[in-house]
Amino acid sequence: MEDAHYCADPALVRVFPGVPEALQRLRAAGFAIFIVTNQSGIGRGLLTTAQYHAVAGEFLRQAGRDSIDASYFCPDAPGVPSACRKPEIGMVRRAAADYALDLGASYFVGDKSADVECGRRAGMRTILVLTGYGPEQQCSPDLTCADALAAIDSILSEAAQR
Repeated sequence: MEDAHYCADPALVRVFPGVPEALQRLRAAGFAIFIVTNQSGIGRGLLTTAQYHAVAGEFLRQAGRDSIDASYFCPDAPGVPSACRKPEIGMVRRAAADYALDLGASYFVGDKSADVECGRRAGMRTILVLTGYGPEQQCSPDLTCADALAAIDSILSEAAQR
């Protein structure tokens, strides 16, 4: 979705055009799809867990409720010892355990260095998208894509070559 700094208001949620259809293409190709997100605004007192869930609900409404298998969030603020805050892989491990995922055959897509590092630590292929914070990041993903649509195209292309 478009960046809305510490988004606490569902009215600010804007899923990028084409993303719902692209997620459905991934689903049709047999991929499971998960959200793994740091929500330090909760730990910082900038939004409540209830506000986060309202925002997440609106995201799912716009993206398509059946397009996401599960969502995992970490409320911890930076500097707080945390096993879940990306780049730590606690949320990824939880999803892998909950859904019997093969992380070596999985992709981690994000717009921050912490996303790339989290995916790398979990043994996944990593894709940095250049929307949001992407252009400012200093990291070495496996792939760099202009946006989520291009990332999904790359995933589907690689899957077709296997």
